[in-house]
Amino acid sequence: MRRDWLAAAATAIRRNNHRNALAGAVAGVGAALAIGAMEWFSAIAHYSLAIIPFATSIVLVIGSPEADAAQPRALVGGHIVSTLVGLLVLKLAGPHGWAAAMAVGLAVLAMYVTGTFHPPAGINPLLVVANNLPWTFLIAPVLAGALLLTAFALIWHRWVAQRSWPREWL
Repeated sequence: MRRDWLAAAATAIRRNNHRNALAGAVAGVGAALAIGAMEWFSAIAHYSLAIIPFATSIVLVIGSPEADAAQPRALVGGHIVSTLVGLLVLKLAGPHGWAAAMAVGLAVLAMYVTGTFHPPAGINPLLVVANNLPWTFLIAPVLAGALLLTAFALIWHRWVAQRSWPREWL
């Protein structure tokens, strides 16, 4: 009986059938596990989970693994590029509302230009400027979290969903 359930779940996930409740439940478990790991990481990094910008990235990478924005280049690069833009704008303009808005717009441009467009990373410059975050935010939680999420997605897709991911690394 257990093998039949696992086989059905694996088949539903491999097909990426968004209307299948079983595939959705398994993807939801994966997202919950990843958020749990982020919660643990946030406690270690001494940042509130609300400031760690990966919940929507997890949903994208688990739920739409074939999307360009769900590939490692976009996942890691988008978070790094957008955070860098936020830190630069913060340094040049200070923690103002208009600066946060400008940082988000510039981050979108920077992600397009660098080929690292990852929509969930658009929150990073807003978080950086609005919360006056230090440069260390780029390393932990952003870089460390993006790399952990990439590792989680790789393990999830290869072992649980039994499909090839990523489509391309760079």
